[in-house]
Amino acid sequence: MDEKLDTLISLITNQTPAADITLLKKAYAFSSRAHADQFRASGERYFLHCLAVAVILTELKLDANTVTAALLHDTLEDSDVGAEELRREFGHEIADMVEGVTKINSCNFADSESAQAGNWRKMLLAISRDIRVILIKLADRLHNLRTIRYLPPARQRAVATETLNLYAPFAQRLGIYRWKSEMEDLSFAVIMPDEYRTLHEQWELRRGVNAQSIEIWKKLLEKIMGHAGIPFRFSARPKSLYGIYRKMERQRKQFADIEDIIGLRLITDTASNCYALLGIARNNFAGVKGSFSDYIAMPKMNMYQSIHTTIRDRSGAVAELQIRTEEMHRRSEYGVAAHWRYKEQAGLGIVSGESGIEEIDEKLDWLKHVIEWQNEFTDSREFLETFRTECMFEQIFVFTPKGKVIKLPKNATPVDFAYAVHAAIGNSCCGARVGNRPVPLDTHLQSGEICEILIQKNAHPYEHWLAFVITAKARSRIRRYLREHRA
Repeated sequence: MDEKLDTLISLITNQTPAADITLLKKAYAFSSRAHADQFRASGERYFLHCLAVAVILTELKLDANTVTAALLHDTLEDSDVGAEELRREFGHEIADMVEGVTKINSCNFADSESAQAGNWRKMLLAISRDIRVILIKLADRLHNLRTIRYLPPARQRAVATETLNLYAPFAQRLGIYRWKSEMEDLSFAVIMPDEYRTLHEQWELRRGVNAQSIEIWKKLLEKIMGHAGIPFRFSARPKSLYGIYRKMERQRKQFADIEDIIGLRLITDTASNCYALLGIARNNFAGVKGSFSDYIAMPKMNMYQSIHTTIRDRSGAVAELQIRTEEMHRRSEYGVAAHWRYKEQAGLGIVSGESGIEEIDEKLDWLKHVIEWQNEFTDSREFLETFRTECMFEQIFVFTPKGKVIKLPKNATPVDFAYAVHAAIGNSCCGARVGNRPVPLDTHLQSGEICEILIQKNAHPYEHWLAFVITAKARSRIRRYLREHRA
């Protein structure tokens, strides 16, 4: 048997021993034949790209059918294979995934804004039917970025720009942070080569110091936390270069002035132990003002959970500390794929918990909601900007007077808040109070604030609200009301 196929099968069966790899073997041979006479810009056999995409997907511990579809993902677009043949040979599930990826590939996101909007809509429709379609496409894009040096400079810039505008935010929205960070760094190197080179050189000069710093933090945390008898393991990772660059830009600082470029993690068994470890950290280290975020109590919209805080030791060294459970860590690594795998296992009776499956379905329905809302948009630029907002994760947590937490994007207004609570509240909104004081409806809300929406029976949305609301739901509902009540 082919050594590369053996390796791929091992990657799948090691995580799912009972996986049926019959179709996988067939797809390997089928794709190899379909792309037999095709080569990439590097001179490498084209099929090896398809294999690389399949291998990348095994990192997310996805099912064998998804990996099989990855092997076939370019057969409809780049070979003589037709959709009916694919369906006949591999069944509807795999063929539908391949067709979904093919539809995304046909979209030209480097086009004019008007064309982009139509293409994004086509892409959303392809993804909404099966979330695994975008996972295959993200893996495809990641491998293309890893080999981007073989493309002409203009094409490199187009691919990198498209990645930063679309694919990296999508990876973040789906919670796959490892892919998001790598995509950003690879794109950063293409779009801003001088800035990337300078930052990379500075990072390399600090590599030894960073490694030493991580070891010091490890010994210190293990010594302090070890006395409590709480099970945990320590891990650390440097922040991505693009992330550091964005922070330098945001804070207007030089690289040497960025303190917390190292991320420390304490991974334990239960949420209660996360808070216990946090208590120990607070008793032994000074905290940096404004650095605390509790995403366990208030998970991000992509289901990410962790406690974040920045700590300073007695010598003045600073590091970001994240505290989470093993399950939370798994979700932070694999994102939506971890939830997909949970659903798959629940269907096979490997895990149980109906409420967990319902929660997953609800969270993954965001794409369907965006597709519903996007029909209200007539202006392409507005649609693109709103969709990018839906993918962003600079989010805030605002409370209702009864204590319910509403998650919103940064810069959301009371009107966005009102529609997030309920469409009827938004439609009858006539004012707002934040902290018991009246505020204009275009006020930018802040995390932790309590917002009270004032309503009146005869109140209604106004067209000028569209100039300041930022969420897709608010824009959609306002447009719908205006259309239905147009004189």
